[in-house]
Amino acid sequence: MLASSLRRSDAVLFDTHCHLDTDKFDTDRDAVFERAYAAGVMRFLNPAYDLESSRRAAALSVARTDLVSAVGVHPNSAAEWGAEVRAALRQIALDALGRVVAIGEIGLDYHWNVAEPAKQKVVFIEQLALAAELDLPVIIHCREAYDDTLDILEVEWRDRPLVLHSFAGDLQQMQRALDCGFHIGISGPVTYPNAAGTRAVARAVPADRLVIETDSPYLSPQKYRGKRNEPAFVRLVALKIAEVREEMLSDLALYTTRNAMELFRLG
Repeated sequence: MLASSLRRSDAVLFDTHCHLDTDKFDTDRDAVFERAYAAGVMRFLNPAYDLESSRRAAALSVARTDLVSAVGVHPNSAAEWGAEVRAALRQIALDALGRVVAIGEIGLDYHWNVAEPAKQKVVFIEQLALAAELDLPVIIHCREAYDDTLDILEVEWRDRPLVLHSFAGDLQQMQRALDCGFHIGISGPVTYPNAAGTRAVARAVPADRLVIETDSPYLSPQKYRGKRNEPAFVRLVALKIAEVREEMLSDLALYTTRNAMELFRLG
């Protein structure tokens, strides 16, 4: 299936953020991969959001050659953080070396405020330290907290490999991230009618700093809003970005896939 899909597709795509380990895909996970292949999506990265999802994501990446994973504690799960969780994440990453390729998704979330900002910041900084210890890239979750997130990253992670996933900041915040050497991830909201700001970012980000994603099963593109998202739909994200950048889909697919391969050191 993989080889034939490559021949059929005019663009080989990498979904750099999809939660395929979750129970939303338990009934049709194999079919989800097949639909992705048919859409030209050949590579996948499955980030985690707590200890249990880290275990699932790592196991899925060990079982599949086309999927890699990240382990970490999301800011909304910050209450579970402690020395034992840190040690467990470290061991998961070491046990699946080469399949666990990043720490994430980690960061700050001031929208839900499930954990106090002060607690979120401690957990965030300690996971950046874990990433440094393991020499792994970082995947950032940031919601309504871009200035605080960037303030931390400018001190703790400048000029190290990192992607701000599903970027929803403004052009000035994008530039701060670029000045630190970071990548920008664009997902389904770029297709929403009211997402002019996200499209402005997608138009402005340099070609060598852009990656694409779905955040499946969340953030479905406009055509599928209200329904479960899945990696095949990253093609719709790519098509919209190519449109706003006035580029060929095949060109955008080539450099965004290359960027992801380099960012996550996949050769």
